[in-house]
Amino acid sequence: MPKSADRDILRVIIATGVTSVVAQLLLIREFLSLFQGNEYVIALILFSWLILGGCGSILARRAAAVGGSRSFLAALSLLLVFLSVIQIPAIRFLRDLLFLHGTSVGFYATFLFILAGMLPYCLLVGFLLPYSLFVLRQEAAEYPGTFVYLADSLGDVGGGALFSFLLVYLLTPLQGQVLAGLPLLFCVVSLFVGEARRRWLILVLALLPLLLGSLLLERDSLSRPVGELVHYQESRYGRIELYRDREQFTLFRDGVPVFSDQNRGRAEEAVHYPLAQLAKVGRVMLIGAESGMLEEVAKYGPKDVDYLELDPAVTAVELRFGLLTTIPGLHLVHQDGRAWLGASSHRYDAIIMTLPEPETFQVNRFYTAEFFAIVRDHLAPGGVFSFTMAGYDNFLGGAQRAKISTAFQTARRYFPEILLLPGDVIYVLCRNQPLSVDIPQLLAARKITTRYISNYFAGDLTPERLAYLRGELDHFAPINTDLKPRMMQLMFTEWFAKFQTTPLWFYGITALLLISYLVRSRREEFALFATGFTVMGSEILVVFAFQVYYGYIYSQIGLIVTVFLAGLLPGAWWAERSRWRPAQILAGGDIALIVLLLLLLAGVLAGGVMPLALLLGFGFFVSLGCGAQFVAALKLGGESNLTASRVFAADLLGGAFGVLLTSVVLIPTVGIVMTALALAILKMVSLLLVIRQ
Repeated sequence: MPKSADRDILRVIIATGVTSVVAQLLLIREFLSLFQGNEYVIALILFSWLILGGCGSILARRAAAVGGSRSFLAALSLLLVFLSVIQIPAIRFLRDLLFLHGTSVGFYATFLFILAGMLPYCLLVGFLLPYSLFVLRQEAAEYPGTFVYLADSLGDVGGGALFSFLLVYLLTPLQGQVLAGLPLLFCVVSLFVGEARRRWLILVLALLPLLLGSLLLERDSLSRPVGELVHYQESRYGRIELYRDREQFTLFRDGVPVFSDQNRGRAEEAVHYPLAQLAKVGRVMLIGAESGMLEEVAKYGPKDVDYLELDPAVTAVELRFGLLTTIPGLHLVHQDGRAWLGASSHRYDAIIMTLPEPETFQVNRFYTAEFFAIVRDHLAPGGVFSFTMAGYDNFLGGAQRAKISTAFQTARRYFPEILLLPGDVIYVLCRNQPLSVDIPQLLAARKITTRYISNYFAGDLTPERLAYLRGELDHFAPINTDLKPRMMQLMFTEWFAKFQTTPLWFYGITALLLISYLVRSRREEFALFATGFTVMGSEILVVFAFQVYYGYIYSQIGLIVTVFLAGLLPGAWWAERSRWRPAQILAGGDIALIVLLLLLLAGVLAGGVMPLALLLGFGFFVSLGCGAQFVAALKLGGESNLTASRVFAADLLGGAFGVLLTSVVLIPTVGIVMTALALAILKMVSLLLVIRQ
């Protein structure tokens, strides 16, 4: 068991785990807001975190021969705290310095920015864990590396729990990061005794005002479009900012403008295109909204209007600043739109969806065959469903054509009549009865007045434009489903096409790095690399499955990450005390991971909504196997300092490639089911290598 002096260093390791995991989760949220991000951005963040951490562990090999010192460990730990706080305002500032505000950023620019922004912090985190072991072994040569891994796992779980159950609800990013870093500051002081402790305590107390003063940067460091920031809030679902430019208010959510009180033309189109088709409007559902839509809906005198918005903080801001006007019969529903509609017994005369394009799995699930089937079953006879896609000026590009064709072919499975209305936004009207394109005449017959449609409809929606869009559709386009998200793959392709780049360079460099590492790996390193790959790939699978089943990830990403860390500690503890030989533990862990993946595969194929407890339980037991295999690989390699750094690096690098290839290549290309099978096959290869030795 660790001695009292050793426990001081273990406390530093635990505190480092707490602050580093909080930093990771806050960075995910920050980059999602700065880059209007989706799961691909999450993958790039996790990949950068792990690959840089692995490089930091490799760099620690240089210190393996000479050991380590407490003073250097303390200095690096203080630096880590300040880097964790400084990097948030730094990346906000650099984002606006390097890229024009409000413009989208290409894949390679996003990747390089994330990689560079996380470089100092992640290298230091990766270096500190093996270096802490070197410090311990400088004082006790045979100190087991398992204790360091256990302490790090305990800190990681603590950081994930702190974020998931406290910080995400109560504090802003900088406040949360400062709070998470305070324990490490004072654990550094505990490394020393006597006069040395007094000197380090004075240093920490002198630096503390600087750390607390960084909180003043929170609001001022936010990206600023044109106008005055009149409201800022971090809700459990995302960042909410409201800007005022003269008399115009614009609401941003996670860096994306979602509501403007001057966009009345868009509101008219979204409402009157579908509602004008109906002889009588009784019950209407709005999934998403444009400013002014409710006033336009009120012109039809509906009995009930259900407005679905997941985040109650958003509707509170909309009501407070007049972006949302209440009308008779309005019901605000603060639930996921798809989940609520699926559980509802209501039938609607119209379901109007004005969501962003399916750039995330959360939004993609509103464009799948499964959702269109739910909509069809909840429409009254003759009811109409409308949704939107990004429009075009004069020419429909290849990626956009494929995307619209897939949406059309998916909707056509459930609605025999579909009308496409082109413009800055393409409106897709779906019904089981004929649809009329002469919207102005329908409105005139009902004596409904409009500003935009009555003046511009005939000039914008000419017969030639309508025929062109219809003629460009690919009638052999694939169907978009929950388990095979074709739209996500098309959005990824369009991301490159928009900037006239290709993903081939990315795939080629990734493959080269992967091969160059694997050919130099030892047997135990490959087993642990494959385990890290499988664990992070499984984590991405759970993230995407959670999106499909439950619809939001922003507030739950911390819980998922925490669960995938929680099993490491008991797994490592069991392997340390087990009488099994290390090779047996490696083989047994591979078998357990294969079985777990096949069980997940069976659960997905069974259909229906997989209970959250099963998804989280899967994550816990996967990490349990990973923790046990890490200790086994450490023992199998001989427990030397060099072996420790190689094993730490193998785990991190395997996780890095696992998260990247699973999210960017496997799931969009072959779907969730085949991805789970591919991960199981990888562990089968690992198992064969282990048992052949």
